[in-house]
Amino acid sequence: MIGQLTGQLTQNSERSIIFSVGGVGYKIFTTQENIALLSKKTEETTLWTHLVVKEDALDLYGFISEQELNFFELLLTVSSIGPKSALAILSLAGTDTLQKAITSGNSEYLTKISGIGKKSAEKIVLELKDKVTKLGDFQSNPELEVEADVLNALQALGYSLKESREAIKKITPEITDMGEKIKQALKQLGK
Repeated sequence: MIGQLTGQLTQNSERSIIFSVGGVGYKIFTTQENIALLSKKTEETTLWTHLVVKEDALDLYGFISEQELNFFELLLTVSSIGPKSALAILSLAGTDTLQKAITSGNSEYLTKISGIGKKSAEKIVLELKDKVTKLGDFQSNPELEVEADVLNALQALGYSLKESREAIKKITPEITDMGEKIKQALKQLGK
């Protein structure tokens, strides 16, 4: 197994990078956020990796933080979630957001923020609630409800779910007021 690589990004596409380690370029699937972060770095970086062995391929998934890797591997334990689905979920919602939603049992929020179906969201909550609770001490979180309300408000204004999610991801976590979150999201959407 390849658990960790230290090297530099040499090329990137929408869903993967070529990560050069000692003259060997590894194709690694990762989130768009990680691609953006790695594109800005000029020095060597360490990626935490997960190797998926298939009959016809060896796919490598990489993450900047060990927490992301751990959450990716937790998502893989859900019966209907494969590596590409797990990566897509992590791309749309950060580990903290997912962890809060799962521990509070908020499957509806998961469907809105991560774009997964209702059944998959309920399955994730059901299968991961106990495991995720052990990772951190989260209780019912009013922030999730505010974020869901902001998402609904942006959609009511005519923005797509994807545009709305991207705008919300760019809002600083210190902003907790719904009205202010909507204003900040609209500023992001206006750029």
